[in-house]
Amino acid sequence: MSHRLIRLEMPVFPDRRMFRVHDSRVDPDAPGGPLAPVGTLVSANRDQLWVGSLQENVGVRITIEEWDAAPPLFADAWEDEAKATLYLRGEISVDRAVDRLTLAGGVGDYVARVYARNRREVQRLYEELFDRGVDPLSDEFQRARQDLEGLEQYLLQFWREY
Repeated sequence: MSHRLIRLEMPVFPDRRMFRVHDSRVDPDAPGGPLAPVGTLVSANRDQLWVGSLQENVGVRITIEEWDAAPPLFADAWEDEAKATLYLRGEISVDRAVDRLTLAGGVGDYVARVYARNRREVQRLYEELFDRGVDPLSDEFQRARQDLEGLEQYLLQFWREY
């Protein structure tokens, strides 16, 4: 039976419709990074995982978990799922939201499983605001946009691959 070692929840504002989880010693903007996850949930290379969001102007909620072994599957509660393997040096960063989260498993290969929900629903609701002709500078638009904050959710689970 596996046990959760770390759990961290936070809001993230996707940049160019994605957020990046990477080894803390890697510059995610350096040449050689993964391709942007266009039309897919994730894109990864050896030390970076880029998660595709459908948002740019609305914050999303992410939860990061580290497990001591493969956690139970949650496929029924989530709409999308993807996996990747990363080599991490004991710390991860998430764009500008988290700098150097220390992993209990230390240095090594990690499996990353990413779940997502409400991606398309938030996109649809955001587009509806424009279709209704609501002025983007109006209070009504800003209140409606704030109601969408955090509705798009991601669960990122990491565990050492031995």
